[in-house]
Amino acid sequence: MSIVVQQSGLNSNVPAVADDAMVSETDPLLEVSNVTKRFPGVIALQDVDLRLGHGEVLAVIGENGAGKSTLMKILAGVQQPDSGQLCLAGESVKIDSCRKALQLGVVLIHQELNLADNLSVSANIFLGREPRRFGLIDDAKMAMESQEYLNMVGLAARPTDLVSRMPIGQQQMVEIAKALSIDARIIIMDEPTSSLSSRESEALFKVIRDLKQRGVSIIYISHRLGEVRKLADRVVVLRDGRNSGEISREEISHDRMVQLMVGRDLAQFYHRTPHTPGEVVLDVENLVTTSWPNHQVSFRVRGGEIVGVAGLVGAGRSELLHAIFGIDARLGGTVRIAGKTVVATPHGMINHGVALVPEDRKKHGVVLEMSVQNNIGLAGLGRNQHWGGLLNQRQEQLDSTSMIDRLQIKTPSKNQIVRHLSGGNQQKVVIGKWLTMSPKVLLLDEPTRGIDIGAKQEIYRLMEELAEQGVAVLFVSSELEEIIGMSDRSLVMHEGQIAGELQRDELSEVAIMQLATAQVSAANASPSDVQ
Repeated sequence: MSIVVQQSGLNSNVPAVADDAMVSETDPLLEVSNVTKRFPGVIALQDVDLRLGHGEVLAVIGENGAGKSTLMKILAGVQQPDSGQLCLAGESVKIDSCRKALQLGVVLIHQELNLADNLSVSANIFLGREPRRFGLIDDAKMAMESQEYLNMVGLAARPTDLVSRMPIGQQQMVEIAKALSIDARIIIMDEPTSSLSSRESEALFKVIRDLKQRGVSIIYISHRLGEVRKLADRVVVLRDGRNSGEISREEISHDRMVQLMVGRDLAQFYHRTPHTPGEVVLDVENLVTTSWPNHQVSFRVRGGEIVGVAGLVGAGRSELLHAIFGIDARLGGTVRIAGKTVVATPHGMINHGVALVPEDRKKHGVVLEMSVQNNIGLAGLGRNQHWGGLLNQRQEQLDSTSMIDRLQIKTPSKNQIVRHLSGGNQQKVVIGKWLTMSPKVLLLDEPTRGIDIGAKQEIYRLMEELAEQGVAVLFVSSELEEIIGMSDRSLVMHEGQIAGELQRDELSEVAIMQLATAQVSAANASPSDVQ
């Protein structure tokens, strides 16, 4: 059985891997041996080994900075190892370019979308490999073949739809359809569900299982350990650029994965100390959002409380935070901060001590091309001014140094460009920006999405610290474990309204699902549905 690679548009003299008919299906399809990669001042990978079987789903996990992305870029031809060996179907190979990786049947689906959003779905799927007729692009054939791949990923979109008009979750599925069109033998998926709803994620899981049945091998990278437990045949764990351990299918458990990743027990993650709540700091009364104009939302959060907001996709959780903060218009209702009604604008909310850490940190939380210091100083631009409007750079330096120390932001210096930080450290920069303002209310929208276990624990400890200081914390999370572990109480939303409230001793996956799904029986619900 030889490697099948769609060669349309990939003219090259580089041969594919030799026919592997003599290679047993029990032999590894891919072998990585003693791979080392160094960057100036950093050893990203040190003698890393990895095996991937035919039709195997192999999860590669580890904290941010463990070397996962570097290893995947080496396999995809984006970067070259300093030493070590790669073998594909029993043959030693040198993957010295992305083009060579495609010819060998290795496809990397990046966490950051790699689409041309000014083009149609079909144009993206076949970009650089367009079928032609009489020298011209055959749009009809391209659309017909694209529809097959869209059907495979369960995406209800037309090949002619413009990518820029699609939600981020659908764009992610287009990226996956694009990879499937190459007919790869190995597909590397880097955090593929980070932008997907639970329904879209389940569609992806079905695609992965179908690919596995067809003999395609998957390398799956995810911080969502529940997905790993559900999908993986085997788990390889990296820590500080080295192999930390390997877990067989029968041994995969949340605790075991965490122990190999960070060397700590899961029980240490959630440190909640009972607090006596203070006065009401955030008072939301009859709030109506543009997403759910026929429903009103009312609740209160006291100083020192951590209140979680759970619910299904589309329940209105993020929209609620946006309306409170003034990003989205309010169709009705009032928001009071410490008893004072606040004008429904971000500027007014900031002036009254409200901060919002958004769901998409790279798009709405930080300016990627600016330094850590400049990003931390953004929230205080109005405050940190000399007479005449000049920036008080001394105060900005003090604020950034203080937050780097307080939040343990891993950065070479305060002048480091934020784009080059890990996801967890970027999130700390977003939070640090707001902490310079000493907020009374902290709104957190998916505060640990896309970050590793260790960074999650640090953010949990920060939430607890802020609660101890009397800050009212309201956070939205798609992870039931997080809601249960961190909430003093939880508001559960269903179709734009609060379906119920659960005190800490009432919190459970079943109780949350009963409220989040309303008429759906909890017995038929899955915790992964709460997104």
